Amino acid sequence: MDNPMFIGQILLMIAIFYFLLIRPQQQRAKKEKAFEAALKIGDRIITKAGIHGKVNELSEETVVVETMAGKIKMERSAISMEMSAKLNEKK
Repeated sequence: MDNPMFIGQILLMIAIFYFLLIRPQQQRAKKEKAFEAALKIGDRIITKAGIHGKVNELSEETVVVETMAGKIKMERSAISMEMSAKLNEKK
């Protein structure tokens, strides 16, 4: 078990695991935080539940979204970064 080749293989597996699974997830979380922080009043968004609307009010953790049915207060994390980006690039 003290074989240096075995230890090297274990370290290689850990490095591969980090670069293929952990690091991409950290980068995605960082992009989502930046997206949430960059929201401003008037932005058109889509929530993760598929609700379309426009940002009406912002606070630290929540956002008020104006939809055709009225206003809805929700967490910033409920807004889909991918779907909102697709919606806004169609403009």
